Amino acid sequence: MQSSAVFSLSPSLPLLKPRRLSLRHHSLTTASSDLNISPNVVSIPSLSRRSWRLASSDSPLRAWSGVPSSISHSLDTNRFKTAATAVPESAEEGDSSGKLTKILELGLLFAMWYLFNIYFNIYNKQVLKALHAPMTVTLVQFAVGSVLITIMWVLNLYKRPKISGAQLAAILPLAVVHTLGNLFTNMSLGKVSVSFTHTIKAMEPFFSVLLSAMFLGETPTPWVLGAIVPIVGGVALASISEVSFNWAGFSSAMASNLTNQSRNVLSKKVMVKKDDSLDNITLFSIITLMSLVLMAPVTFFTEGIKFTPSYIQSAGVNVQQIYTKSLIAALCFHAYQQVSYMILARVSPVTHSVGNCVKRVVVIVSSVIFFKTPVSPVNAFGTGIALAGVFLYSRVKGIKPKPKTA
Repeated sequence: MQSSAVFSLSPSLPLLKPRRLSLRHHSLTTASSDLNISPNVVSIPSLSRRSWRLASSDSPLRAWSGVPSSISHSLDTNRFKTAATAVPESAEEGDSSGKLTKILELGLLFAMWYLFNIYFNIYNKQVLKALHAPMTVTLVQFAVGSVLITIMWVLNLYKRPKISGAQLAAILPLAVVHTLGNLFTNMSLGKVSVSFTHTIKAMEPFFSVLLSAMFLGETPTPWVLGAIVPIVGGVALASISEVSFNWAGFSSAMASNLTNQSRNVLSKKVMVKKDDSLDNITLFSIITLMSLVLMAPVTFFTEGIKFTPSYIQSAGVNVQQIYTKSLIAALCFHAYQQVSYMILARVSPVTHSVGNCVKRVVVIVSSVIFFKTPVSPVNAFGTGIALAGVFLYSRVKGIKPKPKTA
């Protein structure tokens, strides 16, 4: 026997007006013929056959209430929105904390990059000033780096790569110009001040544009050419007013620019096949090992063995100080290049170029303060113009010319 539920509305309650009861369920559909609705009586047949949850906030069927439907709907909607936004807020908090951690990590890497550069240039200059043997100093730096790389691979601190003979043949030209670039830099640092060497090395964008146009067929944009002008002009102005200027130091720094930028061009023209085992840090490690092998015989046949205690004592230099400063300089030399590649893996090349420009400013200023290098107003003005040009170049070199419309 079917049961029926009857709700009688008394006429003495004017606030409760007859209303149509809307029934919705996600799995059952009630036909309109099952509902008998009169002005004052709502009859729902066969209610006991269905399972309804009346007065549940998440049920499709709403309970009968004297509150107007618009207010009830508003309350339910607000309650739903409050519950729904609770999860995204917690997720956003997690994202913000993760972003903050990455920013702090990147800031620490930049600080280490600059600090290692400062210590390398200061201690390296002191060693080169006391021991006039740039080839021996360069060889020591490659040797210390090679020891660190070997330890890193043996202890599985970094994955040891599997390199084929074809890849080694492709990397060899990069190792040659890398070796020459570091040798020429040390030769320049032994002849002129640290600040002047790094001012000349601000000419690297000029050689990059020149070699890319000659060997890669890349035509520089007007923006790039406009940035090159203050670089060349600033270096020229700083050179004519440099107190420690000599042609050996100037030419060595220029040769360092040429070889370093040749390495960049070669890495594009003779592209090594990339795989999971050959990232930038691994490539730098292999180049360091190959540079040691290339540098050792040349050093022994030209300068001889000048890093023995007897030779250092005969030169009137403290042996322990030379060994300690050489070791610190070599460690910082390898560390700042490793950190540089770690930063490059986290930021865009443009950001890395800007950071490199700032690094050069930091090195110049710190070396001037530490060594008390005399700087004339003209020299400071020329250095500032050159560094401003480098910064401008790092910002505009990524701008592509607009394609010509037919």
